[in-house]
Amino acid sequence: MIFVICGQTASGKSGLALEFAKKVNGVIVNADAFQVYKELDIGTAKLTIEERQIVPHYLFDQCLISEEYHVKRYQEEARELIKQLKKEGKAIIFVGGTGLYIRSVFYDYIFIDHPKIDMSEYDSYTNDELYEYLVKIDKEAAFKTHPQNRRRVLRAIEIYKSSGLTKSEIEAKQRKELLFDVVFVGISLSKDELEELIDRRVEEMFANGLLSEIKQLLSKYNSSSPAFKAIGYEEVIKNKNMSEEELKQLIKLRTRQYAKRQNTFFKNQLPVKWFNNSNEALSFLIKKYKECKNEKVRTN
Repeated sequence: MIFVICGQTASGKSGLALEFAKKVNGVIVNADAFQVYKELDIGTAKLTIEERQIVPHYLFDQCLISEEYHVKRYQEEARELIKQLKKEGKAIIFVGGTGLYIRSVFYDYIFIDHPKIDMSEYDSYTNDELYEYLVKIDKEAAFKTHPQNRRRVLRAIEIYKSSGLTKSEIEAKQRKELLFDVVFVGISLSKDELEELIDRRVEEMFANGLLSEIKQLLSKYNSSSPAFKAIGYEEVIKNKNMSEEELKQLIKLRTRQYAKRQNTFFKNQLPVKWFNNSNEALSFLIKKYKECKNEKVRTN
């Protein structure tokens, strides 16, 4: 059986996955779009190398910051990894907050190929103006897309312009059945609890050397590298004149906005069983794991 621990940023997913993996001798698979990048550590709240050595971790540090890592590549790598890990018979635990990545692996997610069209008319649009337009033509796709991810916003608009159908309409035609036997679990915290955890995480990132990490990375990579779209990195890179306190507040705001979009996605796109805290979620996961093991014994 495959387990997916998902939900909002800062809700405790990684810690829960590690505890569960230790209890059942499982393996952890990354489902975060930015933890795939090498060296992008502090701002993505990536577990330390020491923590990742406790149990096997996969699909972390997959590519260089200068590379573009996309959902299609993730789908291919994750599905191939599932094939390999199933042969070993271990519990496979996906953990992360990138809903589209998760959905692409476990559902019949088809990538849309269509003729390229001239999109130069949108060159003068700001990111906010592009996003507002996407909301008008395809509200569902807009909910799944970061407003500052210009490439993905343009892609959704391009699909509509070239096909006459919205991205959401095309996706709706795809099969809704799960391709694997999967248990989805999430931690749903109150707004106040989550905001407190987000604030604490941002403070810890700065205390742990986020600004130094970014300075070091910029000495090696172009500031326009795809990885630098990650929250925390983008705000620092684009606002060189802001004070540290102003940067903290901006990152906290952007993270809260992102968490709200994550909540919308997971509660509408995936059959997640929600828990109010990690302990309840861990007990449920262990129970489901034991049930699965017992079922295998009965059928063998």
